[in-house]
Amino acid sequence: MDGAEETIRILVADEQSLSREAIRAILEREPGLRVVGIASDGLDAVADVLRHRPDVVILTSSLPNCDGVQATRMIRERVPETKVLFLSAVEDSELVVSAFQAGANGFLTKNCALDELIKATTAIHRGEALVPPRMLSSLIQHLIGRRQEQQENLQLLTRLTRREREVLALLSDGGDNETIARTLVISPQTARTHVQNVLTKLGVHSRLAAVAFATQQSVVETLKHLQGSVDMPPSRRGASRAQRAQERARGDVDVLDSASWGGVGRGNQPWALRRRTRELG
Repeated sequence: MDGAEETIRILVADEQSLSREAIRAILEREPGLRVVGIASDGLDAVADVLRHRPDVVILTSSLPNCDGVQATRMIRERVPETKVLFLSAVEDSELVVSAFQAGANGFLTKNCALDELIKATTAIHRGEALVPPRMLSSLIQHLIGRRQEQQENLQLLTRLTRREREVLALLSDGGDNETIARTLVISPQTARTHVQNVLTKLGVHSRLAAVAFATQQSVVETLKHLQGSVDMPPSRRGASRAQRAQERARGDVDVLDSASWGGVGRGNQPWALRRRTRELG
């Protein structure tokens, strides 16, 4: 590296002490690179980034307390000017995709050559994205497969009515028939019917299988896109759910809208899905 260039400030996060110290020793021998902090778990890494504001974070995938993907997402959200170089013990195309979706700027395996680590650090600091050439073929195939999966999921989800998508979102949040009925202001029998319709249309045989389908990242994203909002008229915003249920029983309120007003149609997605999305994201 040209000594006239600015010093790149680096934070290293690795769960293994020997590996942490080895990476630090390698980097600090290189002119223009300076390690400003080290961390042994994901939460410490995020805290140290907020404290030191490094130019580059080098972190591993299997950090305790907060894994590499989660730590990457938190770092990039809170300190977007900090670049992240993601290290993994294995070449895993799915992990590569997850890392880049979380905001990583580069990906290397831990058995990379020393000069490769140094070049990658300086490259992502310059704004380049880096993936080992040997992984590109498998990565492309994985992305193609994921795209096909998303299209298949979209076809399945479009079979569901709006109400059934609301039920699926509540199922994914652990809701039973009573919870679904109470949230949507419908009877438990109607809730059971909706659940059975969801299972049939998705081609699964259990609630657990429906939840597994619903919690896939591509399904969460598609549900967010498909789930429109139903705004409560100003005159009804102060009404309690019990009052709306009574009005619905008397026939004073449209059945679909009253159920949608019961908390599920707020924003652009159901409350259960919003919470699920926050947990994933």
